[in-house]
Amino acid sequence: MIKVITYGTYDLLHYGHIRLLERAKALGDYLIVGITSDDYDKTRGKINNQQSLIERIAAVKASGIADEIIVEEYEGQKIDDIRRYDVDIFTVGSDWEGRFDYLNEYCKVIYLPRTEGVSSSDIRAEKRKLVIGTIGEGNLCRKFVREMHYVNGVEYKECDESFEDVDAVYIAAHPKKHYEDVKRALEAGKHAICESPIALSSAQCQNLMRLAREKGLILADAIKTAYSTAYSRLLVIAKSGCIGEIVSVDSVCTSLEDGAGEKDADLSRKQNSICAWGPTAMLPIFQLLGTNYKFKSIVTKIIDKNLNYDAFTKIDFVFEKAVASAKIAKAAKAEGELVITGTKGYIYVPAPWWKTDYFEVRFENAAENKRYFYQLDGEGIRYEIVAFAKAVESGKQSMYIEETISSAIIGVIETFNKGEFDEI
Repeated sequence: MIKVITYGTYDLLHYGHIRLLERAKALGDYLIVGITSDDYDKTRGKINNQQSLIERIAAVKASGIADEIIVEEYEGQKIDDIRRYDVDIFTVGSDWEGRFDYLNEYCKVIYLPRTEGVSSSDIRAEKRKLVIGTIGEGNLCRKFVREMHYVNGVEYKECDESFEDVDAVYIAAHPKKHYEDVKRALEAGKHAICESPIALSSAQCQNLMRLAREKGLILADAIKTAYSTAYSRLLVIAKSGCIGEIVSVDSVCTSLEDGAGEKDADLSRKQNSICAWGPTAMLPIFQLLGTNYKFKSIVTKIIDKNLNYDAFTKIDFVFEKAVASAKIAKAAKAEGELVITGTKGYIYVPAPWWKTDYFEVRFENAAENKRYFYQLDGEGIRYEIVAFAKAVESGKQSMYIEETISSAIIGVIETFNKGEFDEI
């Protein structure tokens, strides 16, 4: 029996895929199809798949061509698979010609001509593009626009406050303006993705979310860390019980920025520490421990009382069975790490944890420690754009950051803005 193996993403399975699979099957008696996992696709730059791995597997299975389907999860797996399944022929499309010649050492390599004029990228591009405009702070907007170029199906267009000729708006103004900016966008019938916090009071947050639902629009909280693969995986691992019961989450986010600590600095145009870093620092706390804390305390160092501008703030939470702390600063510096403490072990994410592509699960017996590495492109912004675009297309609110999480973060910031803190 001649065994043939081929690999692909098979997103939006189309006629070209089918023809390639049929030609691969004709090369032998038994066809093994390797479908790349979402994580492995990201390492190869494919971040905009329209279908999940499960959906792609189901589509290939439904074609009836494959005798066996496997999942490709890591670089170098092709050699392992060829050996494991005793493969005779490896085949892929001719657009990869020469790329896999090294596999001739293990089996015969055949490059098959592709069906001209058909590709998943073209199909994705043919869908109506999501046109996004931006308003707000220049550097953040420039980053967002730059990352849009890596995402199929989205397009940037300059817009004014009327939001004409765009489908959605990215908002990165001063937090004091977020509520009005988001509200105007929603009232104009535009989807919105806004830097966190999207408002400065719980009531405002609930008003915006209710307005988005009433108009059938997507309102996304743009904490880019939430959309990165490494962060998503550490949440899953932490919640799986791998480190036992979680008893503490300690999150640190600090930076020394453009004169924030100087008395003569113009702070009126700058975000204070709790708005700039608070949402990111509190994100893992609420996503891991929930939002129903029993008690919280805030200790801060204020450098401008008129503006309520904090140089440093520490927030402590007490939950029913756990505690947590968020340490944030724009005029003080500490190691920006995340530590999730459990009864069997702990998860350590090195600084800057909010841009992580790596974390460790550590135990009493160091021999049991595990390290996890994941691709991170564009600081997570491009993944955020992909998630936003998919939410708009499906009409379903993204679950990367639930409404209750956004509301809880804003609730803490509201407490701070009311002056309910201790000073040092």
